[in-house]
Amino acid sequence: MNKLILKKILLDYLVFFSITTLAASIIIWVFQSVNFLDIMIEDGRGYFTYLSYSILNLPKIISKLLPFILFFSFFYILTKYENNNELLIFWNFGVNKIQLVYFFFYCSLILMIIQIFLTSIIVPNTLQFSRSLLKNSNVNLFEGFIKPKKFNDTVKDLTIYAEDKKANGDLVNIFLKKDSGSNYQITYAKTGRLKIGTNNLLELYDGQTINNIEGNISKFRFQKSDFSLNNLQTDLIEVNKIQETTTLQLFSCLNILYNKEIIFLNNINLTNTTHNCRKESLDILYMELYKRFIIPLYIPTLFLITLILLFKSKEESNYKIIKFTIFLINFFLIIISESSVKFINQSFSENNLLIFMPMIMMVTLLLNFFYQFKLKYKNR
Repeated sequence: MNKLILKKILLDYLVFFSITTLAASIIIWVFQSVNFLDIMIEDGRGYFTYLSYSILNLPKIISKLLPFILFFSFFYILTKYENNNELLIFWNFGVNKIQLVYFFFYCSLILMIIQIFLTSIIVPNTLQFSRSLLKNSNVNLFEGFIKPKKFNDTVKDLTIYAEDKKANGDLVNIFLKKDSGSNYQITYAKTGRLKIGTNNLLELYDGQTINNIEGNISKFRFQKSDFSLNNLQTDLIEVNKIQETTTLQLFSCLNILYNKEIIFLNNINLTNTTHNCRKESLDILYMELYKRFIIPLYIPTLFLITLILLFKSKEESNYKIIKFTIFLINFFLIIISESSVKFINQSFSENNLLIFMPMIMMVTLLLNFFYQFKLKYKNR
């Protein structure tokens, strides 16, 4: 019977948690996806690239929301059970409070492991893949890419400017500069027209082209000239940000910096991420590892603080104050855990307190629950 009761409250929690996570993630994802529209409009990327890039950012959104939603869902379910006298039914069926504490503590450890897996593996890999997706995609929405009175240099080695755009789509006073190392080509045309199809072209009329090849300048005028728009790539920064660097790459960097010669870390590919493997960047590297592995350790603590409600009854005059206080404590604990990353520095030994803080809080709360239950048992 006890197992059925525990399964019921766990199922109610997981259902509410899943619905809340899905709803909150979709809402934030939609708002963020609107901000990603410049990928399609400003850079001229296609719909598939835009949609794929937006979806690949969803795990990051979920990982940011998860600690708060885990706590909020558990807080809601416990207060709901107390208000409906369902916890009283549990006690009458022989479920003791410390049993429920340990049960949800073990559940919180599983959720903590899931969060670590999400922050350390899923999120950095999806962010790295989204960057490679942008890097390898071509510009193909040229109607939004070329805007009047705006220099566009998002295409690699190419700058485009048009003074005006007529109602029929014709461009007026077009300027193009194409770089090739120390050489460049500048083209000016009075009018131009986009031709989108199998071969994407910008037809230029009544203009002039200036070529600079190894310091030799040549000019020629034209009545009509075609400028190919095929296989254009945006000028994207190719090196990975620290949050887009996989966890194995980060550990490989530490292996190199501390000369540990750990065999399986020696062969990790560090392409596009060597700028993160410097002594000067050691604090940033520690911060990222702290976010991935230490902050999730606060999840069991959030559960244990919420479980204090089990030892309080709604019949007590100060129950609402206690409930509100517990909510605030957990809320501020989430803020503190997220902001504590700013105190991480290059010295590993000086970071020990921040690293072990969630474990110290976790053990302290467990010992307190054990003491409270033992004391209550003795008083009987």
